Amino acid sequence: MIRDLDPGSVTLVGGGPGDPGLITVQGLHAIRQADVLVYDRLAPLECLAEARPGAQLIDVGKIPRGRQTPQERINEILVSEALLGHRVVRLKGGDSFVFGRGGEEWQACAAAGVPVHVVPGVTSAVAVPELAGIPVTHRSLTQGFTVVSGHVPPGDPRGTVDWAALARTRTTLVILMGVTYLPQIVEALRAAG
Repeated sequence: MIRDLDPGSVTLVGGGPGDPGLITVQGLHAIRQADVLVYDRLAPLECLAEARPGAQLIDVGKIPRGRQTPQERINEILVSEALLGHRVVRLKGGDSFVFGRGGEEWQACAAAGVPVHVVPGVTSAVAVPELAGIPVTHRSLTQGFTVVSGHVPPGDPRGTVDWAALARTRTTLVILMGVTYLPQIVEALRAAG
Protein backbone atom coordinates (compact mmCIF):
# COMPACT_ATOMS: atom_id res chain seq x y z
CA MET A 1 0.00 0.00 0.00
CA ILE A 2 1.35 3.43 -0.93
CA ARG A 3 1.74 5.58 2.16
CA ASP A 4 1.60 9.39 2.21
CA LEU A 5 4.20 11.28 4.22
CA ASP A 6 3.22 12.94 7.48
CA PRO A 7 4.18 16.58 8.12
CA GLY A 8 6.87 16.81 10.79
CA SER A 9 8.28 13.37 10.08
CA VAL A 10 11.36 11.78 8.56
CA THR A 11 11.19 8.97 6.03
CA LEU A 12 14.37 6.99 5.44
CA VAL A 13 14.31 5.86 1.81
CA GLY A 14 16.68 3.21 0.53
CA GLY A 15 17.35 4.20 -3.07
CA GLY A 16 18.67 0.85 -4.24
CA PRO A 17 22.03 -0.06 -5.75
CA GLY A 18 22.46 3.03 -7.93
CA ASP A 19 20.24 2.34 -10.93
CA PRO A 20 17.29 4.76 -10.61
CA GLY A 21 15.06 2.11 -12.15
CA LEU A 22 15.56 -0.07 -9.08
CA ILE A 23 14.12 2.32 -6.48
CA THR A 24 10.85 1.04 -5.02
CA VAL A 25 7.47 2.49 -5.95
CA GLN A 26 7.03 3.65 -2.33
CA GLY A 27 10.47 5.28 -2.38
CA LEU A 28 9.63 7.25 -5.52
CA HIS A 29 6.27 8.27 -4.01
CA ALA A 30 8.06 9.59 -0.90
CA ILE A 31 10.50 11.63 -3.02
CA ARG A 32 7.59 13.20 -4.89
CA GLN A 33 5.91 14.25 -1.62
CA ALA A 34 8.92 15.54 0.30
CA ASP A 35 9.30 19.16 1.37
CA VAL A 36 12.97 18.50 2.11
CA LEU A 37 15.21 15.87 0.48
CA VAL A 38 18.46 15.09 2.29
CA TYR A 39 20.72 12.99 0.06
CA ASP A 40 24.30 11.87 -0.48
CA ARG A 41 26.45 10.78 -3.41
CA LEU A 42 25.48 7.10 -3.10
CA ALA A 43 21.78 7.80 -3.66
CA PRO A 44 20.37 7.49 -7.19
CA LEU A 45 20.71 11.20 -7.98
CA GLU A 46 18.53 10.93 -11.10
CA CYS A 47 15.60 10.40 -8.72
CA LEU A 48 16.01 13.96 -7.41
CA ALA A 49 14.40 15.12 -10.66
CA GLU A 50 11.17 13.58 -9.29
CA ALA A 51 11.09 16.05 -6.38
CA ARG A 52 8.12 18.37 -6.37
CA PRO A 53 8.67 22.02 -7.38
CA GLY A 54 9.88 24.01 -4.39
CA ALA A 55 11.29 21.05 -2.49
CA GLN A 56 14.53 21.87 -0.71
CA LEU A 57 17.45 19.63 -1.71
CA ILE A 58 20.23 19.26 0.85
CA ASP A 59 23.45 17.48 -0.18
CA VAL A 60 25.13 15.86 2.81
CA GLY A 61 27.52 13.74 0.78
CA LYS A 62 30.71 12.33 2.17
CA ILE A 63 33.46 12.28 -0.43
CA PRO A 64 36.41 10.00 0.39
CA ARG A 65 39.41 12.17 1.29
CA GLY A 66 37.25 15.20 0.44
CA ARG A 67 34.26 17.13 1.73
CA GLN A 68 32.60 15.48 4.71
CA THR A 69 29.30 16.07 6.43
CA PRO A 70 29.60 14.60 9.93
CA GLN A 71 26.85 12.13 10.82
CA GLU A 72 25.91 14.28 13.80
CA ARG A 73 25.23 17.20 11.44
CA ILE A 74 23.08 15.01 9.19
CA ASN A 75 21.09 13.94 12.24
CA GLU A 76 20.64 17.60 13.25
CA ILE A 77 19.35 18.52 9.78
CA LEU A 78 16.82 15.69 9.78
CA VAL A 79 15.51 16.59 13.23
CA SER A 80 15.44 20.38 12.75
CA GLU A 81 13.65 20.19 9.38
CA ALA A 82 11.06 17.78 10.76
CA LEU A 83 10.50 19.96 13.83
CA LEU A 84 9.69 22.82 11.44
CA GLY A 85 6.80 20.67 10.22
CA HIS A 86 8.40 19.56 6.97
CA ARG A 87 8.00 16.18 5.33
CA VAL A 88 11.64 15.10 5.26
CA VAL A 89 13.03 12.31 3.10
CA ARG A 90 16.53 10.99 3.74
CA LEU A 91 17.49 9.38 0.42
CA LYS A 92 20.33 6.89 0.69
CA GLY A 93 21.92 4.34 -1.60
CA GLY A 94 21.09 0.68 -1.13
CA ASP A 95 19.10 0.00 2.02
CA SER A 96 19.24 2.47 4.91
CA PHE A 97 19.89 -0.26 7.47
CA VAL A 98 22.64 -2.17 5.61
CA PHE A 99 25.84 -0.20 6.34
CA GLY A 100 23.82 2.97 5.70
CA ARG A 101 23.68 4.51 9.19
CA GLY A 102 19.91 4.46 9.01
CA GLY A 103 19.81 3.08 12.54
CA GLU A 104 21.75 6.08 13.84
CA GLU A 105 19.45 8.48 12.01
CA TRP A 106 16.38 6.66 13.34
CA GLN A 107 17.72 6.91 16.90
CA ALA A 108 18.45 10.64 16.59
CA CYS A 109 14.95 11.35 15.31
CA ALA A 110 13.28 9.13 17.91
CA ALA A 111 15.26 10.79 20.71
CA ALA A 112 13.93 14.17 19.53
CA GLY A 113 10.36 12.88 19.32
CA VAL A 114 10.29 12.98 15.52
CA PRO A 115 8.23 10.20 13.89
CA VAL A 116 10.31 8.04 11.54
CA HIS A 117 9.17 5.81 8.71
CA VAL A 118 11.31 3.48 6.63
CA VAL A 119 11.07 2.57 2.97
CA PRO A 120 13.42 -0.38 2.50
CA GLY A 121 15.71 -0.32 -0.50
CA VAL A 122 17.27 -3.03 -2.61
CA THR A 123 20.67 -3.63 -1.04
CA SER A 124 23.71 -3.87 -3.28
CA ALA A 125 24.75 -6.91 -1.25
CA VAL A 126 22.14 -8.92 -3.15
CA ALA A 127 21.45 -6.78 -6.23
CA VAL A 128 24.99 -6.56 -7.58
CA PRO A 129 25.68 -10.31 -7.56
CA GLU A 130 22.22 -10.94 -9.00
CA LEU A 131 22.69 -8.42 -11.81
CA ALA A 132 25.98 -10.21 -12.60
CA GLY A 133 24.16 -13.55 -12.75
CA ILE A 134 25.57 -14.80 -9.44
CA PRO A 135 22.96 -16.19 -7.03
CA VAL A 136 23.87 -15.64 -3.36
CA THR A 137 22.05 -18.89 -2.55
CA HIS A 138 21.59 -21.97 -4.72
CA ARG A 139 19.86 -25.15 -3.58
CA SER A 140 22.67 -27.47 -4.66
CA LEU A 141 25.58 -25.24 -3.61
CA THR A 142 24.88 -23.01 -0.62
CA GLN A 143 21.98 -22.54 1.72
CA GLY A 144 22.98 -19.18 3.10
CA PHE A 145 24.96 -16.02 2.68
CA THR A 146 26.72 -13.55 4.93
CA VAL A 147 27.25 -9.84 4.34
CA VAL A 148 30.16 -8.10 6.06
CA SER A 149 32.02 -4.83 5.81
CA GLY A 150 35.64 -4.92 4.69
CA HIS A 151 36.43 -1.30 5.57
CA VAL A 152 38.69 -2.46 8.42
CA PRO A 153 41.50 -4.93 7.65
CA PRO A 154 41.68 -8.35 9.30
CA GLY A 155 43.58 -8.17 12.57
CA ASP A 156 42.75 -4.50 13.18
CA PRO A 157 41.49 -4.08 16.78
CA ARG A 158 38.61 -1.91 15.51
CA GLY A 159 37.26 -4.83 13.48
CA THR A 160 34.46 -7.12 14.63
CA VAL A 161 34.49 -9.60 11.72
CA ASP A 162 35.73 -13.11 12.55
CA TRP A 163 37.33 -13.90 9.20
CA ALA A 164 38.44 -17.38 10.26
CA ALA A 165 34.87 -18.33 11.20
CA LEU A 166 33.57 -16.96 7.91
CA ALA A 167 36.04 -19.09 5.97
CA ARG A 168 34.50 -22.21 7.49
CA THR A 169 30.81 -21.42 6.89
CA ARG A 170 30.55 -22.91 3.38
CA THR A 171 28.08 -20.16 2.49
CA THR A 172 28.35 -17.27 0.08
CA LEU A 173 30.32 -14.34 1.46
CA VAL A 174 29.49 -10.82 0.28
CA ILE A 175 32.05 -8.20 1.30
CA LEU A 176 31.05 -4.56 0.98
CA MET A 177 33.57 -1.70 1.12
CA GLY A 178 36.46 -4.17 0.92
CA VAL A 179 38.49 -3.05 -2.09
CA THR A 180 41.19 -1.24 -0.08
CA TYR A 181 41.97 -4.27 2.08
CA LEU A 182 41.10 -7.02 -0.41
CA PRO A 183 44.58 -8.63 -0.41
CA GLN A 184 44.58 -8.86 3.41
CA ILE A 185 40.99 -10.19 3.44
CA VAL A 186 41.81 -12.88 0.86
CA GLU A 187 44.92 -13.87 2.81
CA ALA A 188 42.96 -14.12 6.09
CA LEU A 189 40.28 -16.27 4.45
CA ARG A 190 42.84 -18.54 2.76
CA ALA A 191 44.83 -18.93 5.96
CA ALA A 192 41.68 -20.10 7.76
CA GLY A 193 40.87 -22.73 5.16
